[in-house]
Amino acid sequence: MTDETTEVVHTSIVDGIATLELDSPANRNALGAALVGQLSSALQSAADDPSARAVVLTHTGGTFCAGADLGAALKSGMSVEDASAHGTRSMIDLMRTILTMPKPVVARIDGNVRAGGFGLIGAADMVLAGPSCTFALTEARLGLAPSVISLVLLPKLTARAAGRFFLTGETFGPEESVRIGLVTEAFATVDDLGSGLDAVLAGLRRSSPQGLAASKALTTAEVLARFETEADARAAESAELFGSEEARAGMTAFLSKQRPPWDLTADQR
Repeated sequence: MTDETTEVVHTSIVDGIATLELDSPANRNALGAALVGQLSSALQSAADDPSARAVVLTHTGGTFCAGADLGAALKSGMSVEDASAHGTRSMIDLMRTILTMPKPVVARIDGNVRAGGFGLIGAADMVLAGPSCTFALTEARLGLAPSVISLVLLPKLTARAAGRFFLTGETFGPEESVRIGLVTEAFATVDDLGSGLDAVLAGLRRSSPQGLAASKALTTAEVLARFETEADARAAESAELFGSEEARAGMTAFLSKQRPPWDLTADQR
């Protein structure tokens, strides 16, 4: 469990770009209380800072973000239902902050993306992915669904891709993520990823703050309209699923690194 006083989100502003770096690799940059609080604060500060033209969201370690830190929440004495409800509300607030801030948010990722990590990149305006990225929506395997993160994923993924990856939990890579609309551009090397980011940031530095804000509002209007209409329903759906016996069995299996009882492939592995 990360101490809430430990700095796990580092912020710097250079040449008009605010870089927010998730730095809790020991728990795969999971969305625990410390990281969520610091990321929320850093996003708001960047939104309010006139010297920041745009935001880059990046990370240390081999995982960009593994989603909610349910293990830490349960160890603190919270019930599964309370932990999931708290994580759901935090995720909704983070996605709303990214969508509504008047500055572009560019996710620069080169690692694994799971659960709530999809919410962060789905809300971002652009996503640049390096060669180490892997993606998997494994909620259905736990007796759950990607309920809340669907608010920002369904408007961007192709319908066929959502129908496949929401249901199968398969792992896919950077090239597939571009093809289905999840990622803006994928790069074969880390150096190429850096060059690609530089090119995007050069374009943003040429744009006026007013022009960026108005242009971003055009691109997020439909996503935000759906977001505000459906957020409460998706949160309620998530809570109901987490409170079910099937999800309890799935989470128990996951936390104990066992196969859940419904896994029909268990005897074939």
